[in-house]
Amino acid sequence: MNRLTLAAACAAVFTLAAGSAFADDAVVAKLQQPLAAKTKFIAGGAMFLCEADACVAASPSSQTFSAATCKVVAGKVGPLVSFAAGRPLDDTRLATCNTVAVARLMGPVLARQ
Repeated sequence: MNRLTLAAACAAVFTLAAGSAFADDAVVAKLQQPLAAKTKFIAGGAMFLCEADACVAASPSSQTFSAATCKVVAGKVGPLVSFAAGRPLDDTRLATCNTVAVARLMGPVLARQ
């Protein structure tokens, strides 16, 4: 029984260490179109600083690298080329994320018709 407890404790420590190591990676969103001015906003529990063609969350939380946060970022700054934190968001999720940006951009066009 003692070995089982030790194994469970080791697994818990490994999981926590892996999670905190992942949270240390900056989340970077590359934009399709550069921004005209610097901007910043909070999404996914982190502050995104945007300049030119990139938005960076240098101190992300465990929720920052997610499809939901990607949608918020795309809604604020437009379509994204990539959304990554050590590894990129897969193409399917990135496409879904960009639907928010396209809807935001098309809203004024549809309203004028």
